[in-house]
Order: sequence, then structure tokens, then C-alpha cells
Amino acid sequence: MKKIWIGVGLAGMLLLGGCGSSSNDTAKTETPAAAAPAGGEAEPDMANGATVTGKVSFDGKAPKMAIIDMSDKPDCVKAHAGVPVHSQEVVVNGNGTLKNVFVWVKAGLPDKNWKVPTTPVELDQKGCMYEPHVLGVMTGQPISIQNSDPTNHNIHPMAQVNGDFNQSQAPGEAPITKTYARQEVMIPVKCNVHPWMRSYIGVVASPFFAVTGDDGTFTIKGLPPGTYTIEMVHEKYGKQEQQVTVGAKDSKTVDFSVKG
Repeated sequence: MKKIWIGVGLAGMLLLGGCGSSSNDTAKTETPAAAAPAGGEAEPDMANGATVTGKVSFDGKAPKMAIIDMSDKPDCVKAHAGVPVHSQEVVVNGNGTLKNVFVWVKAGLPDKNWKVPTTPVELDQKGCMYEPHVLGVMTGQPISIQNSDPTNHNIHPMAQVNGDFNQSQAPGEAPITKTYARQEVMIPVKCNVHPWMRSYIGVVASPFFAVTGDDGTFTIKGLPPGTYTIEMVHEKYGKQEQQVTVGAKDSKTVDFSVKG
């Protein structure tokens, strides 16, 4: 499979600001969500569907990960027992691949009502960091936002297509549950109390997405036969896309490469 590389950042699209108070406000009026296709709910066909796997390679010398300065927040420093905490903006794995890349089927899917999971996707605030750094969720699927720290946090996803919100969360407070009605890849998240805290949420209208982990690979299963556009999105290195055609029970590889 042919590789494509690009080194253009998302500086404009994923612009993030610094961190302050925590009010509960919505900055924009949401437009109505698109009408759903007629018919019942569809699910990936794991028995007969196709599988697309791949990796995101890093071409070049891995950049030195910046150390986050938490010195003015004693509770945050204490949570890490004096061990330096590094920025998660660019994480190059030991095998030369890139972590925290969101990969999804951007185009080509049949017009169906894809069943939305009722199980929440969790976003935790732990050690004054967001965990995970990148997460994926379907439109309408709940996101459970938790505060596992003994200090106040504030969750501020800065959506453009969906309405944004800005809400504080005290230690021990019940999880905040949110859903997004419209597709949006990716939504940057910040904290208005700890300016180094960053996370991203990929919201898609189907279950066909993945996030690369410690081995830099992804797997998307259960695809109906067809021709699809597979897109990868990274907070620093931007977007790439490739087309792939799959048949029933097919297995194809789609690899990406970014240049550092």
C-alpha cells in the first residue's frame, strides 16, 4: 500500500487557549442535527464484514518531549511523586510509530442508522492531565467526565459544529455526562485551571473509528463491502486520507506516515 506523508499542523483548526474560571455557559446556538435515514439500526457485521488495519509511522528523528511545569500547583506535583510529566502533543513509540492519532472512515459508508452504544466513553482528570489524550465517540453516545484528583478542575471542550460548554468539577463530584449530536473531528479540550491540560474528542456518526496506541496501529472491523476514504487526524501533524476498496470478509492494510 502506498504511503503518504504530510507535515502540516492543525494550528488553526485545533487552536487552544489557556486556563481560568469555570462557569457553565454555552457560547453558541446549536443548529438542528441532520435527519436520520429511515429504517432500523445497523451494526458492524463482525462475521462477514471487512477489516482495515494499519499503522502511522513517524519519519524522522523523534522530537524531545517537553516537560510540563506544574511547580505552581503543589497538588499536581504531588500526584506524580516528583517524576517529570511530559507533554502528549507528539508521542513517538519505541517502534517508530505515532501515538494518539484518530483514524476514521470519513466517506463511503452506506446511509444507515448506526446503532449508538449506551456505554459511556470515559474522560478522566488524573494527575492534572486528561486521560486519555485522544478519544473517539459516536454522535449521541455519552461521555462521562470524571475528576480523580484532590483539586478543582474545569472541563472546556471548544466545539465549533456542536455547542461548547465550560464547567467546573470539584474533587469527589459526580461525573459530568455530555453527548454531541453532530459529527466533529476533532474537538479540542482544555482546562481553565491548569493551562497545560489538553485532550481531543473525535465525534463521528458511525462506529468505524480508532485511536493509535503504544504500538501506533489501528484496526477498524465490520465494514460492509465498498470503497472508503480513511482519514487520520493528529493535533500537530494534521490530516491525511487514503482510499481503500474492500469486499466481504476482506482484510486490507492502510498505512500512513508523518514527517517530523
